[in-house]
Amino acid sequence: MSRLFIILALLFFNLQATCSGSYDSCKRKIVDSKSIQNQILQIPVAKNQRLVFSTSKPQAKIMKHDPFLCLYLIEDKKDFRYPFGLNNKPIFGLASVNNRYAIAGKIVKNQIGLNVFASFNKSLFAPALLINSCCDLEAIVTPRGIIEKEYLQRFIQTKNIDYSDIGIRVKNEKGFVIVSANNPFMKDNKFQKDDCILEYDGKKVKKASLFMKKVLFCKVGSLHSVKIKRNTKIFKFNLKTHKRFGGGYISDTFLEQKGIYFGKDLHISKIEQKSQNYGLLLGDKLIQVNGKIVDTQQDVMESISNFKDISTLLFERENFQFFVQIN
Repeated sequence: MSRLFIILALLFFNLQATCSGSYDSCKRKIVDSKSIQNQILQIPVAKNQRLVFSTSKPQAKIMKHDPFLCLYLIEDKKDFRYPFGLNNKPIFGLASVNNRYAIAGKIVKNQIGLNVFASFNKSLFAPALLINSCCDLEAIVTPRGIIEKEYLQRFIQTKNIDYSDIGIRVKNEKGFVIVSANNPFMKDNKFQKDDCILEYDGKKVKKASLFMKKVLFCKVGSLHSVKIKRNTKIFKFNLKTHKRFGGGYISDTFLEQKGIYFGKDLHISKIEQKSQNYGLLLGDKLIQVNGKIVDTQQDVMESISNFKDISTLLFERENFQFFVQIN
């Protein structure tokens, strides 16, 4: 037993020695692999494959695309010999690294689904790779925050890039996971704003980041059980997941389910065919939801929550204001 312990200890310290230092070798690998070109991440992650983060379509053969996180998997004909690994090795240090700088630190807030990206304990340059001292990829740094490894792995490894939705957005509050907004347009949505999520599929819910990951990564149409606390009462019910329509780099107001998408300033950026009968046009600006003035997508989401029958929206077009009712 003692001999085995010595062997494991030597292996551990050898790995630590190999994977420690100033990240200079990782910086050289980023430069040699051309992982950041023209302020666009294009990271070699497998033979003939690169993971790209870009808000515009790359000029390459696209194998897969995640519009929520602006991720692409593209063909790499030049095939960098030593791709960046995404695995579960022990982490010895963590740093945000680009072609010029390495900023060591740690993640202080984890990614909560598609709406709240992770954050670092230091100011970071974007784009960059968040890597451990073994030069393994742990996350990517984008202008809106950090996209964590589990989301990158899922995108690379699965054929289906759809995300599941149970009609709520959540937050951490005083050690509990609280519903911050709920989708009134989702069929059979039994949640209400401010519900406290106690259990999901029989397991305690403690962190919003872990809970939303379970929800998003499960199969669309799958069945689940949930236990919540609403005011002083406890409720248990079953639910079915639906397809997610908004979040990340796509607008997320719940109106996306109706085919209406917005820019940051709440001007309509896209209208699907199913919404043509509302009489809306590209560029129309949303200014009120259910009588409340809205300035952000989060405002829209919160104002729509709990209106189960009809939501009344006030739009403005060339100084002319008009109401639209959505049900």
